[in-house]
Amino acid sequence: MFRDRQEAGRALASELAKHKLHEPVILALPRGGVPVAAEIADALHAPLDLVIVRKVGAPGNPELAAAAIVDGDPPYVVLNRDVVEALGLDEEELEALIESERPELERRRMAYLGNRQRIPVTGKTVILVDDGAATGASMKVAVRAIRNLAPREIVIALPVAPLETVHMLSHEADQVVCIDRPLYFRALGDHYLDFRQLADEEVVAALQLTAADGEVGRVRGEGKGDGP
Repeated sequence: MFRDRQEAGRALASELAKHKLHEPVILALPRGGVPVAAEIADALHAPLDLVIVRKVGAPGNPELAAAAIVDGDPPYVVLNRDVVEALGLDEEELEALIESERPELERRRMAYLGNRQRIPVTGKTVILVDDGAATGASMKVAVRAIRNLAPREIVIALPVAPLETVHMLSHEADQVVCIDRPLYFRALGDHYLDFRQLADEEVVAALQLTAADGEVGRVRGEGKGDGP
């Protein structure tokens, strides 16, 4: 059990330091992944950015995911084809659902990072970080989006995830570094003493602290579609 997300991040950083990682770039899934990723970025002296995944709910049932989108220019979209076919959603309906979620993606990026430009990842080692994974659905979507940007490799870093989730993600990423892989898994919060919900302001504070150390990238992007 981890004391908090910061302790989990330090434990992951120790494990990642054992690997030969070429020009690592740390990408956190907010909110919970940010304090974990900030510890890793600090330990590896690597730049930190975000990858924001947003579920696209089905009409009349927002908890049922018809698709997921990852912020970018343009956003990357992954369809849940079983749901789309079951509901008989056509292309126009899907496009409307996806477009309705784009403003929230932009709002979150602006809230967290302001006008900072995205960090280029082409040819680099991308380390995708969250505070854990239950099903791994958001992480899988993030991996597929980042893969389109031609990184050297993608490493998933998680403090805890069920064994079957780690196995699934190992088919998506080049490496999965996960400290705790319980056979019997109920909830992420069971593996932390402090697993409170983070406010947007806490995410911003963690990113600003890293930026003060020169590790949040302010470099020029690589063109349209670059960066998460």
